[in-house]
Amino acid sequence: MLYNQNQGLKVSILASGSSGNVTYIESEKKKILVDSGLSGKKIIEMLKKIDRDAADLDAILVTHEHRDHIHGVGVLARKYHLDVYANEKTWQAMSPIIGEIKNEQKFIFEMGKVITIGDIDIESFGVSHDAIAPQFYSFHKNDKRFVMLTDTGYVSDRMRGVLSDANAYLFESNHDLQMLRMGPYPWHLKQRILGDKGHLSNEDGALALAEMIGNKTKRIYLGHLSKDNNMKELAHMTAENILKEKELDVGRAFSVYDTDPSEPTSLFIV
Repeated sequence: MLYNQNQGLKVSILASGSSGNVTYIESEKKKILVDSGLSGKKIIEMLKKIDRDAADLDAILVTHEHRDHIHGVGVLARKYHLDVYANEKTWQAMSPIIGEIKNEQKFIFEMGKVITIGDIDIESFGVSHDAIAPQFYSFHKNDKRFVMLTDTGYVSDRMRGVLSDANAYLFESNHDLQMLRMGPYPWHLKQRILGDKGHLSNEDGALALAEMIGNKTKRIYLGHLSKDNNMKELAHMTAENILKEKELDVGRAFSVYDTDPSEPTSLFIV
C-alpha cells in the first residue's frame, strides 16, 4: 500500500472481545500492536489475514495486565525483539505473567503522558477498571486521531472532553443489561461488570459516544463484546438507535462497525 503525505494511520482491530484483544496500527514508519490478548500463534495468523507480517512489527503497547490483553505479549516480544510499552504499575503486575523480556525492550509509558513512536504521537489516559493502573491510548498523525476506549466502568466528563471529535473510535459495548441480569453469571461477577470499575453496557457506551462524536468522526467500532452477555446485532442496534435519538446522522456523517473475537476488521484509514 502506498501512502500520501497527508494520510493518517491504517488500523485493523484484529480481535476484540472477552476472549482476547489485539489492535494493529500502522504508519509510514512504524507498525504497532495495542495489547496482545491471544496466543502469539493466533496473532501471527490474524496479521496474515490482513496481509501483514509479524516480523515487521516494531512495538506493543499494553493497556493493563488482564490476560485477555497480555496473553501473547511475551512470546511476540521475544520472538521478534519488539519494544514493549506500559506504565510502571502495569509492568510490575504483568511481568510474572508474560515472562522475561530484555531490559532494552522495556519502556515506561506513564498515564497522562504523550510519547512519539516514529511518526505517531500517542497520548495515554486512565480509565476506571479493576486492574492495577489501566490506561488506553489516543493516536495522532497528520491532524487525524484514532481513540481506543474499552475496559472502563464509566466515561468521565474529562474523558468525554479530551477524547471528543476523533476521526475514528474503538469503543466499548460490552454487555446488554437485560442479558447480563438474567444470565448465568454469579451475582458477585455481575456486580463487578456493572460497577464503576467494570465494563460499559451497550446503552452507556452509546450515550457516552453521543456526547463525543464531532464533525471529524467517520468511523465507530463497537468493541469488547461479552461472549455470554451480548450479541453483535443487539449492540449494533442499540448504538445506532441511541445515536439517532440524539439526532446524530448515523449512516451518513459516520458509520458504526462491528468487531469480532476471531476475525480481524479490514484495514481502514484514519
